[in-house]
Amino acid sequence: MLRVGLLGFLHESNTFAPVPTTYEHFAATSLTRGEELRERWLGKHHELSGLLAGCEESGLTVVPGMATYTVPGGAITAESFERLAAELIGSIALPLDGLLVALHGATASETYPDADGEILRRIRAVTGPDLPIICTLDLHANFSQAMAELATATIAYRTNPHLDQFARGREAAWLMARTLRGEVQPVQALETPPLLIQISRQHTNVEPARGLYADLETVLTWPGILSASVTMGFYYADVPEMGMGFLAVADGDEALARRAARWMSERAWARRAEFVGNLPTPAEAIAYAKETTRLPLVLMDVGDNVGAGSPADSTILLAEVLRQGARDALVVLYDPESVAQCVAAGVRHTVSLRVGGKTDALHGAPVAITGTVRTLSDGLFVEHQIRHGGWGHGDQGVTAVVETAEGHSIVLTSLRMPPMSLEQVLSLGLRPERKRILMAKGVVAPRAAYEPVAGEILLVDTPGVTSDNPAVFNYRRRRKPLFPLES
Repeated sequence: MLRVGLLGFLHESNTFAPVPTTYEHFAATSLTRGEELRERWLGKHHELSGLLAGCEESGLTVVPGMATYTVPGGAITAESFERLAAELIGSIALPLDGLLVALHGATASETYPDADGEILRRIRAVTGPDLPIICTLDLHANFSQAMAELATATIAYRTNPHLDQFARGREAAWLMARTLRGEVQPVQALETPPLLIQISRQHTNVEPARGLYADLETVLTWPGILSASVTMGFYYADVPEMGMGFLAVADGDEALARRAARWMSERAWARRAEFVGNLPTPAEAIAYAKETTRLPLVLMDVGDNVGAGSPADSTILLAEVLRQGARDALVVLYDPESVAQCVAAGVRHTVSLRVGGKTDALHGAPVAITGTVRTLSDGLFVEHQIRHGGWGHGDQGVTAVVETAEGHSIVLTSLRMPPMSLEQVLSLGLRPERKRILMAKGVVAPRAAYEPVAGEILLVDTPGVTSDNPAVFNYRRRRKPLFPLES
């Protein structure tokens, strides 16, 4: 029986975010080992779930090691990275015939900008150069040449919102099975043109991003191609590898893999002007929200994109709602201090609070509100549908809902939580489809959750550590030139 190890280490690291990510963040979110890993992920929608299912279908025996992830945030502290890496590498139970590794591709620590590449280097130091290692990556990977050289094959998500994670894990497992049985000999090639695609242009269901994946599908029809990937990069991580990546995996033919990767890369470069975004300002968005009849209007708070590492407490849009006198809005804010005040006051009691804007000075100042504590919750929820991230279980900490006289529902959480699931608010007894304005702190990822209830979705050019415009960031490590920062 062929024994295949299984590891997972996933974090989207925003090097501009003010709060670093620690070991405790991973441990509090999801950190499993051995059979606990299998129990946590079996039957879910994550790539780890797909890896498990694919191994079972193809007759491979899974030897689970360690898997962990946490909510996107600042770079991982040096001490925490060393602890996590040591535990991850220590969980590899040799001898193995192959190793499947779920990585993110945009993980950075204080000491290793290419933390994914460093993890693969340490894995290779244990397994040796010949063991087949097949990785899965997030679509937002900053794909490094080190990652491409250290892995036998790599498969990235193809959808944003990320709805194909299970399928990509399953694909990786099947490729491992074919490799171990001598049916194929995967070799891969990576092209990284000097190109950024702004986050507002990364919805894979529509142009211009859709064309990138149409090209990928064309490459998959080429004889000898085993897999192909397009990674859009993550420009909130100031690393040398920042930018797009195009990868092809061929059956024993490195020249074919290189030709396929280069073909996709050159076609994207020819269309580079299409990947530059242009979004309405907060004032324009709220003025439109007051007039539109396509309700509810979902406003994507691009500058406070929690799924890309932002603080989750920006008040820019809420302040504009109050300034313009808009009514009937719903917003979720990370604010443990205000949650504690609501808990102390109790349900049905009136509270006067200064909410949000407490993490840094980049995302607005605290906003004064007065309202009634409608709900107090443990903040736990479960998502059974396929949603971006594939986590299934959500924990936004002790949560309070405050209703104001203007009909606003202010959801206050004590843990940061990306808006990947509508259960985040449904579990609180709220009916988002009945609101006029829904403010979601994301860009593309929340669409899978919010599109079923939305009359319209509008992206808003809010400031913050996840701004749509890469020109606002002070990069020190990135390569140059890089379009659109340089033409």
